[in-house]
Amino acid sequence: MTETKRKWQLKHSIVLLRVLIGWHFLYEGVIKLYNPDWTSFGYLATAQGPLEPLFLAIAKEPMIGWADTLNWLALMFVGITFLLGIFEKKGALVGILLLALYYLAHPAFPWLQQVNVEGSYWFINKNLIELAACLVIYQFPTGQYFGLTNLFNKDKEQTKTETL
Repeated sequence: MTETKRKWQLKHSIVLLRVLIGWHFLYEGVIKLYNPDWTSFGYLATAQGPLEPLFLAIAKEPMIGWADTLNWLALMFVGITFLLGIFEKKGALVGILLLALYYLAHPAFPWLQQVNVEGSYWFINKNLIELAACLVIYQFPTGQYFGLTNLFNKDKEQTKTETL
């Protein structure tokens, strides 16, 4: 297999990863925004691990309202940046921060009872895996291949050639 073909496949694989994660984040944000009964209270109030006191403090008024709003805003921001292929590095950083908070609220430590989470894990859970994927997207943004960044770069290239 040629090096060019490998690079092409890697680019397309990362684009696919970016779009899938973007869809997941956007969907989660929209669902939370339009569900009047949704709140992060249950997740925060059952937090475990070393940052439990911080999450319990956030679960109280008036912080819970801010936490809920910032949560769906951050989810939608990551989703939009990943789906559209623009500002991916900023979206990836927000995604990494958000997923780190999710993980730290309910760390998958074997000595902790898994409360308010899907499944039972040993150290690695879906939040940590998606965090690692966001790290890959941060290091290898693909908007210039498939996304709005590509459209903006084409406009700049045309402007440069027109002025020559």
